[in-house]
Amino acid sequence: MRVLPSMVFSSVLVSLLLTGTAAAGTERLRPVPVGAAALTANPIYKAGELKLDTCPERPVRDDDFKGVTNYLNGILHCLNTSWKRQFTAAKLPFAMAKLRTIRRSGVKTGCNTFPKDAQAIYCSKDKTIVFQLDKNVLTGTSDLFLFEAIAHEYGHHVQQLSGIMTTFDSRKYRTKEDYNAASRRLELQADCLSGAFIGSVWSSLKRPASDFAYLRRIATNSPTHGKAANYSYWLNRGFRAKGPDACNTFAARSRVS
Repeated sequence: MRVLPSMVFSSVLVSLLLTGTAAAGTERLRPVPVGAAALTANPIYKAGELKLDTCPERPVRDDDFKGVTNYLNGILHCLNTSWKRQFTAAKLPFAMAKLRTIRRSGVKTGCNTFPKDAQAIYCSKDKTIVFQLDKNVLTGTSDLFLFEAIAHEYGHHVQQLSGIMTTFDSRKYRTKEDYNAASRRLELQADCLSGAFIGSVWSSLKRPASDFAYLRRIATNSPTHGKAANYSYWLNRGFRAKGPDACNTFAARSRVS
């Protein structure tokens, strides 16, 4: 098993006006929230538990770029299905996320070039998760890292569609520490949203509890992503709640450092 730093996850913060795809049904959609309300009183928090409870993992083996890409696409299909239901419940516009896999950093993406210190990023410009499948990842595909990583990046997609990321990106930060403090809340929320999805489909994964325990140990302290202990806390909090109501890091008074 690989021990990977918290910096392997990243979001690309690019403002984007949502022209969005309306959720299925004839109910009138509410405007995507902006400002403080988007962060602390977002309708997505009240959407209830994630309703998809099955997400079978596709077979995957080491050193198989195409196979790992197919594995990730299978999880992405589950994520799109599950979160579409949440946005419908919240009466917010929804659009599916896409996936692109690459072999190395430095490749051009919809949001500049892929950074050297990331394993996966979410680009809000084209709603695409870009996942670097390098040797470090392809030689250890049996653990739950791949599953959590794409679920984390999808958490940024949820933040983008619900107005959280756009609000975060549009704010002016007086100091680097002010920015880092806000970034930690954003990233820890994505950890929590990832945990909520994993928790909702956990029984279908047929994995031992030790696989989730491993996820709680892999992070290291980061000024923009938070302390390893807080990553573990929010991942587990989402896992136990199985829904975004547990993930309001922007209103939290602790565990966001």
